Amino acid sequence: MVTALYRRYRPEAFAELIGQAQVTTPLMTALRNDRVNHAYLFSGPRGCGKTTSARILARCLNCAEGPTDTPCGKCPSCIELSRDGSGSLDVVEIDAASHNGVDDARDLRERAAFAPARDRYKIFILDEAHMVTPQGFNALLKIVEEPPAHVKFIFATTEPDKVISTIRSRTHHYPFRLVPPAQMHEYLESLCKEEDVTVEPGVIALVVRAGGGSVRDSLSLLDQLMAGSDDRKVSYDRAVALLGFTHGTLLDSVIDAFAAKNSAAVFASVDSVIQTGQDPRRFVEDLLERLRDLIVVLAVGNNAGSVLRGVPNDEIEKLTTQAFAFGMSSLTHASEVVSETLNSMSGATSPKLQLELMCARVLVPAASDSEAGSLARLDRLERRIGVSGAPEQASSPVAASQSAASKPASAPATSAPTEAIVVEGLSELTTQSFKDSWADILSVVNKESKAAWMVAFALQVIDFDASTTILTLKFPNERDLETFKTSGNSTDVLRRAINSVLGVTVKFKPQFGPPATAPIAVVAEAPSAEPSTPVEITAATTEPAASADAEDDAVALLEEEAAAVESAPAPVVEKPKAKSRNSKLVDEESRYGESLLREMLGAEPVDDKKNGR
Repeated sequence: MVTALYRRYRPEAFAELIGQAQVTTPLMTALRNDRVNHAYLFSGPRGCGKTTSARILARCLNCAEGPTDTPCGKCPSCIELSRDGSGSLDVVEIDAASHNGVDDARDLRERAAFAPARDRYKIFILDEAHMVTPQGFNALLKIVEEPPAHVKFIFATTEPDKVISTIRSRTHHYPFRLVPPAQMHEYLESLCKEEDVTVEPGVIALVVRAGGGSVRDSLSLLDQLMAGSDDRKVSYDRAVALLGFTHGTLLDSVIDAFAAKNSAAVFASVDSVIQTGQDPRRFVEDLLERLRDLIVVLAVGNNAGSVLRGVPNDEIEKLTTQAFAFGMSSLTHASEVVSETLNSMSGATSPKLQLELMCARVLVPAASDSEAGSLARLDRLERRIGVSGAPEQASSPVAASQSAASKPASAPATSAPTEAIVVEGLSELTTQSFKDSWADILSVVNKESKAAWMVAFALQVIDFDASTTILTLKFPNERDLETFKTSGNSTDVLRRAINSVLGVTVKFKPQFGPPATAPIAVVAEAPSAEPSTPVEITAATTEPAASADAEDDAVALLEEEAAAVESAPAPVVEKPKAKSRNSKLVDEESRYGESLLREMLGAEPVDDKKNGR
């Protein structure tokens, strides 16, 4: 019969406790200075050393050479209170979970009245003290407040708030904490050497993570792995299977598939998780842990080993490769999605569906409206068109075309960029590139200016000429063109948004037609009223473009509408007999407003005539 590890390696002195310096140092100082209180309260998570510290304090107080901060280990009291001892008659351990009533408190008071049988003090250790009832605490209050000189109380609890304040205020409270992973890792490694057990790389890290900072839990898990291993060697595969973690190979395949946007491989991995009977929530936790490691590697760089303790160098190199393939914005977006999925999986009826939805959101950043999702979309577009911040990577032809594109003929003198953006493969930009990226461009415009977004929302990409960097945009009508040119800095905001998403500074050419947000029904396109020559659309403060005809028409419409408004009589409730040109313009604006409602709110305007109103 083998004794459990947590019993064989139970500390017998304060110096042997790990990760609890905030408790052991002041206690040892108090013992050295002979300033010991009559009652102590030890609180903290399970398995962090509360009861063990209470026994060590009892040894220090009743040691033949004490009170001392270092028990001799040779006197009868020290031997009886050692890890292999039978217990001392003058040290009484009470399980407060089952002895928590008034009668038990009265019995304790009667026993405390008698002097110690042999040792210096009669010490009462109340474990799980939060289980004592308020009536039981009140029965103990008098003796805890004014105990005999030979009595000491030590309360140990995981919930100090449940100990009534009148008891808590009469004790010295020492809070215990969970042991940090670094200290736990070193402790378990040294213990394996003492036990002459070989563990494969990564096993100790799994035990530390599963133990959660509790020394007793970690030792129990390690003891279980040692007992189930052959030839005194603990393998990684067996540790993963026994502890219930996701195998590193499966996590690597999922991460690589996410980085490569390989949806088939991602969903195949999800299916394997379900088919092999693994816990879906555990898989999501492990995936989130891996994404955290990738973010740390990408943020810290060469010093990642100091943060990811216990991870081999070859594993860190692999994580570095995965992190750079993913990108920081994509990693943060994926981490947020996985974290939200983990929170929503509590009580989920279909874990597989939750996993598949999570994978879809990670694979399609456009599905997220968060800032991380927007950054992921921008990062994806930059990678697709080859945006790079290193000037030496750009070839000379591309640099020449970039220089030409950055100096449009009609651009204002104040809008010269301070630093050129180097774009790999600018000539590869097509009309379809602008159409695919238009939603991302509008998102950038919306962040910078709501007014500019309201103007640009109805525009539609028609054509892009890479040789002249002229972008043809369709306007619903002439008035929208005039609004686009005169509404503050809408043109500059849109131009900057295109530059930030696609890395090119464009000139705008207008074209007129129905709004881009028309209903689903297919409508034949009206003849285009576009100018005969390319036009650079600028703000009202800049020099007007070459298309004077379109501007004159727009101005004429505005003057005609203003004159009509000034000369119009008071409104009367009657059906107009004929529609003027201005009425036609109002009808177009109404249809444009209805299309905006359908696009933005999913609403359908109500026709009062059809409803008989």
